[in-house]
Amino acid sequence: MAASTVRIWDLPVRLFHWSIVLLIPALWWTAENDRLDLHMLLGQILLGLLLFRLFWGLFGSSTARFASFVKGPGAVLRYLRGAWSGVGHNPLGALSVILMLLAIGVQIGLGLFASDEDGIYAGPLSHRMPDLESAHELAERHETFFWVLVALIALHLVAVLYYLLFRRKNLVGPMITGRGPAGAAGEAMVTAPLWRFLVSAVLAAGLTFGILKLL
Repeated sequence: MAASTVRIWDLPVRLFHWSIVLLIPALWWTAENDRLDLHMLLGQILLGLLLFRLFWGLFGSSTARFASFVKGPGAVLRYLRGAWSGVGHNPLGALSVILMLLAIGVQIGLGLFASDEDGIYAGPLSHRMPDLESAHELAERHETFFWVLVALIALHLVAVLYYLLFRRKNLVGPMITGRGPAGAAGEAMVTAPLWRFLVSAVLAAGLTFGILKLL
């Protein structure tokens, strides 16, 4: 008899995840091929998505909220000893999520203040830098830090393969369908109402506009 499944991931979390999967390679390609206008546009879209994910981490469905999966070192140790049976991000996976979000935030932040040598292609906040040379230095750091983000992505992929091959747990399927095995007590995601999604989207859009146009 097939194991019962429950809802684990809501649609906003899954769309955010797969948007990142598409946007990171697209941002790399546009930078490598000097499509900097498109690169900056995609970066601004990524900023809006990241801000939405942060708000959704406060107001969203139960498995999307940071409070539900960001735990202390004790919870990580208990998980490593096998004493965890919840749904959603496990305590160790939560560290990966937070590191990834922080790395994306740093990468976006560097891009916002960066500029090329001539100031032709410049982030929307590059005018806040004391001079063009400083903005160009941030552009170089933006390029270098990208490989930190790539390393985190590679670590994430290794973890996904480890769970699939050695623990017989498919992490990709639930991120596509939204459904996965129930926890030991039959736990399932508690869906957030539509108004919380709308509030998170409006706040993210407003803050993105403020950062790009008003600062």
